[in-house]
Amino acid sequence: MALAPLDMTTGTGTARSAARPLRMPQPSPRKPRRGLLVPVLTALLALPLITAAHYARPAPYGDHLARVAGDSGGPAPRVRTTGDAVEAYDATGTRWRHTREGRRPLAVLPAPGHAFALWSDGLVTDTERAGGRAVRWHRAVPDADTWLRTPGARGGAGVLQPLDSGGRMLAVVTPRRIAAYRAADGDLRWVLPARAGCVFEPATYVRRENALLVAQPCGTAAGAAWTEQIVAVDGLGRIVPRRTPLGNELPEEPRPGRAGKAVARHR
Repeated sequence: MALAPLDMTTGTGTARSAARPLRMPQPSPRKPRRGLLVPVLTALLALPLITAAHYARPAPYGDHLARVAGDSGGPAPRVRTTGDAVEAYDATGTRWRHTREGRRPLAVLPAPGHAFALWSDGLVTDTERAGGRAVRWHRAVPDADTWLRTPGARGGAGVLQPLDSGGRMLAVVTPRRIAAYRAADGDLRWVLPARAGCVFEPATYVRRENALLVAQPCGTAAGAAWTEQIVAVDGLGRIVPRRTPLGNELPEEPRPGRAGKAVARHR
């Protein structure tokens, strides 16, 4: 049986087929959603304003650090108070200056790598000593601002005390309490309140190596012996017989004298 040829081009032949090209449906153009464009445009226009407001915010606690001159790679500079500023200086001149808006420094305490300062509002700060690049932390001393305004405060004398030779612990002594802070991060390690009926005298103290002896007068009404009117502390707290204090190391540092976990040997 013979088959007639099929012409797919012209559609002629015994068997005619009218082939039509397929047409793909075209997507209809979407209309812009006005409800979505409005908040997007608003956010884009507000972005510069948000950025400007971020840079216009005042520095926390009113801090202002100014690098003046000197080589931060040299020996540790000395620290002093001059009017409303804490200054670090050496033979070449002033290295940096730290001020706080509306506040003035009452006392400074230099330590290896640290420059502690007590301010008129009862705030204690720690500034990086070599180059004054940052104020590491701020700590508010309870009730200190009211006490510092009284004549008995003597300008904050004796309030800042080192508790070791390496500058790892700082004591803040006020009439009501002695608080110890870890210098690395300002963490509060311990607090010693004054005995009932007694007060600490920050300006009356004696140092014996790492021990700090602070006067705690109680008066005649309290009935305390003179030996009870002197308190001895160090970086671990009050010095008393058979004490078991907590350590002051950072969380990632091993505690001296403490062995690690016992692990069975591999067999």
